[in-house]
Amino acid sequence: MSEQSAFHALEHSGIDFTVTRHGRVGSLEEAAAARGVPPSAIVKTIVVRRSEDDYLFVLVPGGRTISWPKLRALLGVNRISMPDAATAKDVTGYERGTITPFGATTEWPVIADASVTGTVSIGAGAHGVAATVLADQLIDVLGAQVADVTEPEH
Repeated sequence: MSEQSAFHALEHSGIDFTVTRHGRVGSLEEAAAARGVPPSAIVKTIVVRRSEDDYLFVLVPGGRTISWPKLRALLGVNRISMPDAATAKDVTGYERGTITPFGATTEWPVIADASVTGTVSIGAGAHGVAATVLADQLIDVLGAQVADVTEPEH
């Protein structure tokens, strides 16, 4: 997969988005500055494995982390995990750090943390490339389930 796959999917989604391109960044703060948004508006796409060949995307705002107990309770499972980088690339088509639900190899369920609101910036399939969108449109077009599944950064 590539940035072109992500852009193609974004364009066909019908949502309004603005593309930002910047070099590789070393922190959430650098990414936010490069994209012109606050750190809390950066949305990370995390791949989670429920069981063998059963994955989903979790959209997590910058500065927050997945609450594994909350996510397990929401999904009604006792065990979930994050695949290693090689497996994540195999199943999504994207390298870790570039993963996005847009243009991924397979369409999976998407869970958006309840704090994903307002204008947000989500990765667009390549390092240093992002799409800035309205969270409501993002959630709608992805058919995402909205739930409280994160913990604030300590």
